[in-house]
Amino acid sequence: MAGRYVSIDTTELRRFIERLNQAGRGKEFEKELSRFLDAIAVEFLSYVQDFIIQAGSVDTRLLLNSFQKSGEGNVFIAQEGGLQIEVGTNVEYASFVNDGHWLNPRGVDMRWVPGEWQGERFIYQPGAKTGMLLKQKWIEGSHYFDDAIRLMERMAPQFMERKIEQWLGQFFSDFL
Repeated sequence: MAGRYVSIDTTELRRFIERLNQAGRGKEFEKELSRFLDAIAVEFLSYVQDFIIQAGSVDTRLLLNSFQKSGEGNVFIAQEGGLQIEVGTNVEYASFVNDGHWLNPRGVDMRWVPGEWQGERFIYQPGAKTGMLLKQKWIEGSHYFDDAIRLMERMAPQFMERKIEQWLGQFFSDFL
């Protein structure tokens, strides 16, 4: 078949690749990506809060509020360059509530905790003559964080798919 050849016009493909490069380096796309990562992190924090409330784990608002962006004890990092999302809490007892814990330290069968009962709630008061005696016992965790991770893992592919479709329409509508 000498002298026969196929010619393919790659003008549109080259234009599309050029647009991908521009979008990848463009400030507008970086802002979009940053907003998206922030939204994913905030969504995850709302899942955590929902599971804390469902478990009835909160006697103060500290744990619940620490899973809110800018809340006391909150950890919130959402970077776009390396696509890193890190959210969590620095509240000391958060892992005890999630994972479970022994009521007393290792080797301590019973201990006295000074304070008073106000209805169903115990108020710790150092030096009080009243209080309660705690016996060694395992307190099961509510696994609120683990449940939120499982939910997010199930939901993330849908979030990503919708966002990619939106970005394709926003940045590449002339190719669709």
